Amino acid sequence: MTATDRSIELTRSAAQAAADKLAHDVIAYDVSDVLSITDAFLVASAPNDRQVKAIVDAIEETLLKELDAKPVRREGERDGRWVLLDYIDIVVHVQHSEERVFYALERLWKDCPEIALPEDAMATRGKGAEHAQARSAAADDDGDPR
Repeated sequence: MTATDRSIELTRSAAQAAADKLAHDVIAYDVSDVLSITDAFLVASAPNDRQVKAIVDAIEETLLKELDAKPVRREGERDGRWVLLDYIDIVVHVQHSEERVFYALERLWKDCPEIALPEDAMATRGKGAEHAQARSAAADDDGDPR
């Protein structure tokens, strides 16, 4: 079994919306062979709570406007650390970078096939690490031990 055309369309549109809001490390997996509840997982991250919320809002707006899709469930918005959007066909996880590293969802789904994403979304790969290095370098320059 593979993800449906509708699931792939939703995933790609959501990935583009996330990339447009400067999400980091956008990746999608076809989980249809291992889960019966959804076809695809999209994972994206951001370095702060405000950007997590902006990415989530952009994904919701884009999927509603372009594909007439509304999430049946939205969880985690209050804290802005990990927001889950459940569209039944796909589940979108937008995580704060720290949560992304801690929970490492990619490890769980690494054996599932990746879904090809738009070029802009693919270009986000490695941005989380770049941001962390830049932040670390800036802290070192300030004499801050963080």
